[in-house]
Amino acid sequence: MQTTIKSAVRFTGVGLHSGAPAKMVVYPASAEHGIWFKRTDIRVGDALIPARWDAVNQTPLCTRIENARGASVSTIEHIMAALVGCGLHNALIEIDGPEVPIMDGSAAEFVRAILARGIVQLDAPVRAIEVLMPIEVRRGDAVARLEPGEGLSISFGIDFEDAAIGHQEKTLNMANGAFVRELCDSRTFCRQADVDAMRAQGLALGGTMENAVVVDGDTVLSPGGLRHEDEAVRHKMLDALGDLALAGAPIIGAYHGERAGHALTNDLLHALFNTPGAFRMVTCDRSMAKRLPGVGVQIAEIPEVA
Repeated sequence: MQTTIKSAVRFTGVGLHSGAPAKMVVYPASAEHGIWFKRTDIRVGDALIPARWDAVNQTPLCTRIENARGASVSTIEHIMAALVGCGLHNALIEIDGPEVPIMDGSAAEFVRAILARGIVQLDAPVRAIEVLMPIEVRRGDAVARLEPGEGLSISFGIDFEDAAIGHQEKTLNMANGAFVRELCDSRTFCRQADVDAMRAQGLALGGTMENAVVVDGDTVLSPGGLRHEDEAVRHKMLDALGDLALAGAPIIGAYHGERAGHALTNDLLHALFNTPGAFRMVTCDRSMAKRLPGVGVQIAEIPEVA
């Protein structure tokens, strides 16, 4: 069955790139509502923005959605990953500014609050997007691919010159709460040189050592070090799940990313939906629904480090 959150949950923080304070509330929504954002600071015009692949206005550092009137919300990937990773299909997210608060740089605070509120089943079946043929997109040496699969799996590979990251790869079947247990506490990461360059351009103004893993060569500069030895690739998988959530329905298929980012995963969704015969919509029976992310997840599964 489709789901929503049991009662509203509130978050406050600052935007990673803008540094601006933000208040955000996730409200329950009815069956077939899907996930929408509403800019409460916009008094005139259309303030509603669909969390959907064709509303993405691509930017290099985060995922930003925008409606036809130009209202936008950026850095939505972590809250989207939290929603789908907790098995939620319907929600209205009100926010008083243009960027989702970064919290601790992961999705753990979102996940903990959502699961603490509880999840409600709605009287409507879950419809999923079943991938029927391989679809691949490339930008330079970056690749993103979707292939047929029995549930949703995500595999990712990254390569960085900094020895603190280096080469990392990981594959996970996203069923049975894997996102909550394995990925939700992994933080966004960057190189110190990139931080300096972004701030020179007026970006990453809300970034700190407390909400991102910052590395310099073989050194992790953030206090406390890493939460996982391969935290960087885990976070890339978290981002990918959040970006795939913009498909508008759960995906049944295998995702693979190699040096991929937000824009390339969005390219992949465009390719999927614009390729005849590449997918079909299916109504999930109980057996199929059990293979989707978030089904049956418990709050106790969140890693203690988060």
